[in-house]
Formats: sequence, C-alpha cells, structure tokens
Amino acid sequence: MTLNDILSEKGSHVYTVSPAATLDDVVQKLVECNCGSLLVCEPAPGGGQSILGIITERDILRACAAHLPLAEVPVENVMTRNLVTGHPDDSVEEVMGLLTEKRIRHLPVLNQGCLVGLISIGDVVKAQYRQTLVENHYLKTYLHG
Repeated sequence: MTLNDILSEKGSHVYTVSPAATLDDVVQKLVECNCGSLLVCEPAPGGGQSILGIITERDILRACAAHLPLAEVPVENVMTRNLVTGHPDDSVEEVMGLLTEKRIRHLPVLNQGCLVGLISIGDVVKAQYRQTLVENHYLKTYLHG
C-alpha cells in the first residue's frame, strides 16, 4: 500500500493558511476544519501556491507555553519551515518509519514539487489497520477452506 492509495480514498484536499495570519486565526481554522495542522502557503509567481511551511497544534502549544499573544503573532514567526515530505509512491511502511523517526504527525505529499495531499499519522494507522483486516480475512478463509 502506498500514499497514493491513501490519498485516493481520503482525497487530496489540504487546508492552508497565509504566513501573515495570526495564531488566533490558526486556532479558529483548526477547530473549524477539525484538523491538526495547516500548510502555510502564499501565491507562487507563476500561479498556484508556494509551500512555506506547516503550523501544527504543537506549534500553538509552544506559543501558549511561551505566553505569546495569539491574536498578534503571525504564523510565519512560529511555523515549521523545514518540511519533511513524502511521495505518492512511498509505501505505508516507509512512511510509518519516517513519521516515527522524525516524531511528526503530518506529512505533505509532493509529486515533482507539486502538492498532491497531506497524510496524517491517523491516516497511516487507519490504512495499516484496514490492510491487516483484509490479510486476516484471507488467511482465515484459506485456513478454513
């Protein structure tokens, strides 16, 4: 199973935010969208969007712990800039290892530099669980004839 398989089922919609938005805006959007991260994007010169980074619940918690004024601090001040990314052909097993090793929960998926989706650790666990159920069913069918 690959990231492309997950995106085919999940869809490729990604929630984004401007680097100039405030952390308060991010909190509101995370709640509205019921998600744990937003990609930080700005319009690209040739059209489309340029990905600058990602802002996650953890980034917001760090800002709260530092007593930063959420209504005043722009996203670009606290976002993660060095993105770890995946490719649609990456296997779920590879991605599980990557997410665990890097201690991240959200992985932008790029194909030839273009964003094609965002995978969460929950998406990976769900896909792996479904795969295990299918394999289990086939094994039981084989054993019981």
